[in-house]
Amino acid sequence: MYKIGIDLGGTKTEIIVLDENLDVLERKRVPTPQHSYDEIIDTISTLVLDASQNISDFSLGICCPGAISKQTGLIKNSNTQCLIGKSLKKDLENKLQKKISIENDANCFTLSESKMGAGMGFGLVFGVILGTGVGGGITINSILHCGRTNIAGEWGHHTLHQNGNSCYCGKYGCVETYISGPSLEKRWNQLTGLTQSMPEIISNFDYTIGKIWKDEFLDNFGSGLANVIDILDPDAIILGGGLSNIDFLYTEGKESIYSKVFSDIVETPILKNKLGDSSGVFGAALLD
Repeated sequence: MYKIGIDLGGTKTEIIVLDENLDVLERKRVPTPQHSYDEIIDTISTLVLDASQNISDFSLGICCPGAISKQTGLIKNSNTQCLIGKSLKKDLENKLQKKISIENDANCFTLSESKMGAGMGFGLVFGVILGTGVGGGITINSILHCGRTNIAGEWGHHTLHQNGNSCYCGKYGCVETYISGPSLEKRWNQLTGLTQSMPEIISNFDYTIGKIWKDEFLDNFGSGLANVIDILDPDAIILGGGLSNIDFLYTEGKESIYSKVFSDIVETPILKNKLGDSSGVFGAALLD
């Protein structure tokens, strides 16, 4: 059976077609419509119909920001806010007359890295998304563990600092408000007066003016993932998203994590992903 995956991102929507050997037959990216749910449905439908013209039997998986509520079937916890409260799975199935599987971007990332990337050969894998937001996913022997209510792995919204930074989720002190790209850029501006993007900050990093910023970043990164290790004790942690390209996370960042774990022995490897920004679309295609 062929496999079709869709990665519904904040700025781009990508489709991939895999054959039985997981070789890529077709791949295409288009801009994601902004602020219009109906246009998103139309975009995905058009991509699938075009890609499946010469395919008789295929599975279809969707990677999207947010999760589907088991109680209502509606999208929740999405930073693409026009999706919140929408029945994306049902609406697409009605439009395409095809059964589909949907998971959030962090779960798709973790699934693809477990089966095809840096997580191959490990039992319990915790996948981390560090980008515009902070997310996570869990696989056990390359099978997704989503939890009773589809929130397993959501470490970005556990409390890092009581009464800390406000978060869009309505809580305070969430990990995401300290080590996501936008939160780190905001903190850089507060400390240095400079308005720069994360790539600009890292490529031209000045330790003299940026010491406090980097020390805070490493401390929050270490505390957040040490908590994960204390709870899950995973066989591997794989970093993804734009911030996963920061080299010091695999050296000083790992040291910060290890120093905070509740154990006399810490062996959890902190690995860089192998599939890059293709992890979401491959993970979507691999959904059962």
